[in-house]
Amino acid sequence: MTILPDPVASQALLIGVHDYENLAALPAVERNLAGLTRAFTDPDLWGLPPAHCVALPQPPSAQEVLDTLSSVALRATDTLVVYYAGHGLIDPYSDELYLALPGSDQERLYSALPFEWVRRAILDPRIGARRKVVILDCCYSGRALLGGMSGTAQVADHALIEGTSLMAASAQTRKALSPPGEEFTAFTGELITVLTDGIVDGPHLLDVQTLYRHLYTSLAAKARPLPQQRNRNTGGQIALARNRAHPAHRPQPSSQPSQSSPPPQSSPLSQPSPPPQSSPLSQPSQPSPPPRTPAPTPDRTSDARGEEHTQTAPPRQHETPDAARTDGPRRRGRPASVRTRAIAVVSAALLVAGVSTTLTLLNGSHGESDGASPGGVTETRYNAAVGHVLKPGGRKGGTLKFISVRDADSWDPQRGYYGFVGNFARYYTRQLVTYDPESKNAALTPDLATTRAKITNHGRTYTYTLRKGATWEDGSPITSQDIKYGIERLWAPDVLSGGPDYLKQALDPEGTYRGPYKDTSATGLKAITTPDAGTIVFTLPRPNGDFEQMLAMMAGSPVKRSRDTKAEYGLRPFSSGPYKFQSYRPGRNLVLVRNPRWRPSSDPVRKALPDRIMVSITDDPTSVDSGLIKGDYDLELTTTGLGPPARARVLSDDDLTKNVDSPRSGFVHYAAFPQTVKPMGNVHCRKAVVHAVDRRNLQTALGGTVAGGDLAPNLLPPGIRGADPTFDPYGVLKNGGKPNLTKARAELKACGRPDGFPTRIAVRNDRPAEVDAAAALQSALGRVGIEAKIEKFDGARAAEIVRVPLEVRKRGYGIVITSWSADFPTGQAYWRPLVDSRLHRPSGNYNLAGVDSPFIDKLLDQARAETDPNTAGKAYERINRKVAEDASYLPFVYDRYVSWRSPRLTSVHVSAAYGGYDYARLGVSGT
Repeated sequence: MTILPDPVASQALLIGVHDYENLAALPAVERNLAGLTRAFTDPDLWGLPPAHCVALPQPPSAQEVLDTLSSVALRATDTLVVYYAGHGLIDPYSDELYLALPGSDQERLYSALPFEWVRRAILDPRIGARRKVVILDCCYSGRALLGGMSGTAQVADHALIEGTSLMAASAQTRKALSPPGEEFTAFTGELITVLTDGIVDGPHLLDVQTLYRHLYTSLAAKARPLPQQRNRNTGGQIALARNRAHPAHRPQPSSQPSQSSPPPQSSPLSQPSPPPQSSPLSQPSQPSPPPRTPAPTPDRTSDARGEEHTQTAPPRQHETPDAARTDGPRRRGRPASVRTRAIAVVSAALLVAGVSTTLTLLNGSHGESDGASPGGVTETRYNAAVGHVLKPGGRKGGTLKFISVRDADSWDPQRGYYGFVGNFARYYTRQLVTYDPESKNAALTPDLATTRAKITNHGRTYTYTLRKGATWEDGSPITSQDIKYGIERLWAPDVLSGGPDYLKQALDPEGTYRGPYKDTSATGLKAITTPDAGTIVFTLPRPNGDFEQMLAMMAGSPVKRSRDTKAEYGLRPFSSGPYKFQSYRPGRNLVLVRNPRWRPSSDPVRKALPDRIMVSITDDPTSVDSGLIKGDYDLELTTTGLGPPARARVLSDDDLTKNVDSPRSGFVHYAAFPQTVKPMGNVHCRKAVVHAVDRRNLQTALGGTVAGGDLAPNLLPPGIRGADPTFDPYGVLKNGGKPNLTKARAELKACGRPDGFPTRIAVRNDRPAEVDAAAALQSALGRVGIEAKIEKFDGARAAEIVRVPLEVRKRGYGIVITSWSADFPTGQAYWRPLVDSRLHRPSGNYNLAGVDSPFIDKLLDQARAETDPNTAGKAYERINRKVAEDASYLPFVYDRYVSWRSPRLTSVHVSAAYGGYDYARLGVSGT
């Protein structure tokens, strides 16, 4: 299977020496590095993040080369590419190949770098790259494949492991060529041309075997030195680019995405794969035979020094059949610093290469007739749980097994804030209202209440009647007083730290209530009254159209006063739901069993299918992924998603791919422009940045379309009322994410900085994908003269660095990279922290751009007071347009992640409310 490596998990090191103290200069080599860098980082070809394509020109010593190689190689988990161009030297005693450095000469071989040392560095057992490609453009480079004349084991057989390719520009006794007057050397020039232009009538992916055949034919036709190649098993199937000449990769007319689906992506995934064919790659002991081509007649050509040598005919030729090819913790409401999203992720490039036609469902556009029933999807397949219920109507019984790299911040419903905790807590807590599992748009539905609230008093009073039959785990009824007491616990932060304060702000914005542990009066919080055990009334000081959304959070759960253990409550909450705690060992495991006093007739939401629910907690992310794939566990609790190696594996294996989904998480990755840092106070300077960036590179750095997200034309993500995925003020979708350098330069002139300006990009050091995005951003801005210096800060200290405006100004951070998601799916929860000037605090600030707009503040107040969500949505839409007009933020992508679900699971559905699977409806089948 031909594989285009995951660019985010791959690395390339390009070594070149163009100027020598004792050897002839090779000026074309310097251009080789620039040309290959452009080809490898082009999102239309491979799309390596700029930070993953390291050029090392004029290395002063062998140590510099080997240290850099080690550093780059250790960062690669998918594919490592090592390239060298320069003079090649031969040891007259051992026939060993040496790579010349700036101070090298033939008489002082110790001043050059033995290729053997490079080979050993690449074979370092610490290197995790599954595939390795070595490309040598130097005289006598074929010696790297054939070894010396001493009869010892061949170098290539030692150097090449499973899935490895080594390509040399010339035979072991021949010199390479740098034609005078040409931009590149002969071999690398042909390589850059084929990578950039593609091969007409060639496969849609350019694997190294295809590249070799094309290079051999092209160079032979020009009577130039002929390349050599050796592949170990599947090494010939490693692709280095998409074939730009293939119809699948030609530019397609843009189309307007609908609100329910992301922008369409040009993809060949719907094309079936041809059957595997026999390949000489299974015989690693021999170099790859050259392609069939007429033997060139002897000719006189110039070598790399401008000297002449006789070009011989190619070796005996054999038919070379084509290689087999395949065309084919998320914590809501706070920045993703609390999300333990590991490293970077599989990009669209990997999917284009290694995934079968199963992924025609890439954007959730599956047909209703394909394995679907009126009640959901019955066939297990990729993305089957996105937009549908997979295997609906499961049976009761069995044990549902979660695994996680993170424990809850607290299982106490008033203290927990992590998004996965709110989802999981519905097993043992209930609320007056919750999210309807049958809705695709996070609609609210009654839970403990009989109906949604009766709203009176101009939107200030909410009245509920409780459903009969709802009981605690001891069989006692759940009362309105229990609900009031649970909510009152939010006013005791000295005892119960953590948790959201939305209900506190809505019910008691002045903070007059002292909490249930200090205020022992019978009245308690005056904003909540309980006329009887079955009725509860909330009276707000001012209207808030999202009040029911706040009640749907687990902070609105009841707590029985006699069972409240205060700060210890999270160790053993008293259950109001279908399951209860059997055991909990913090940081190790949690076991829930059925609550025998729960009555299905009293709960219209929860199906309570499993008999037991187990959570295993580990600090080893690798064991999480391996345990899921082996079937030891059913789901990863925190919705972090699979790590890079596991993603690469499952997305290139048809049998595994059908067990994954790529849902939207609700997060948006973006950059903020703090306006107190010059020159970001000038809107034209901000717009220059917006126009200059290459969104495709940013998308690739963050993980591509599948594991990174969809290109974000504006800051408001789909799923929130007022969002418009077609609103594209800067032509992001129209231009396919490409930069508009003409407009960027015009904006620079308008802001009085025609030659650009210096700035600093702040990025968390514990978020590799964001660091890669910063590098991509830096590279793009450099093209218009904006010199951006990347400054990585301790992600754990974000609260005291980037959320302190004075500190941001002091450090000169003109660009801050981060991410955001709403605690509940409305514009109020999303927009207020980001753009409300009244929340621009001296510390704990999330309005990183320093937005200060009376117009926006007024719209926020209007929308918050509005009880009609559609009317409120119109206000949030206007805010979105104003934020875009002011270029306060630069949106990158609407985040996605790759999630594994066990084939045992039934009633599987990605909830729009939780950014992950709806845990409350899951069942299991089999063992």
